[in-house]
Amino acid sequence: MANILDLLSLDNPVFRHMALWSGVLLVKMLLMSGFTAFFRIKNKAFSSPEDLIFGGKKPKYDDPSVERVRRAHRNDLENVIPLIFASFFYTLTNPTPFLAINLFRVAALSRIAHTAVYAFGPVPQPTRALAFGVPFVITLYMSVQVLLQFA
Repeated sequence: MANILDLLSLDNPVFRHMALWSGVLLVKMLLMSGFTAFFRIKNKAFSSPEDLIFGGKKPKYDDPSVERVRRAHRNDLENVIPLIFASFFYTLTNPTPFLAINLFRVAALSRIAHTAVYAFGPVPQPTRALAFGVPFVITLYMSVQVLLQFA
């Protein structure tokens, strides 16, 4: 078994790509708060009375654009965080670099696609289902590999 410090080194291409794609997904998640604010301001759909100074006459809780972005953000919280943890622990299994790097890349790009098709307008299925399902299966695969390696 490889030394854990070697696996968690930037000299390890698997760790480097895991860190890169995790960082990309974390930035994307942080931007979702900004997108929510943008649609609240654009549509004058503020849910807190103190925010009404920016426009609007009374709190509004059901703006479709705001709610789509909020649901996409919640979906990120439910799926990106487990993906990042699974990726980290999967790195500790010393996987084949080609496979691991491509799993990280495909999962991250699929999550970005999922946000685009979920938050910014309905796109016909199965687009969103695929953008959700691919990284879900990747997360599950990596998690099972971790369990098999360390059980």
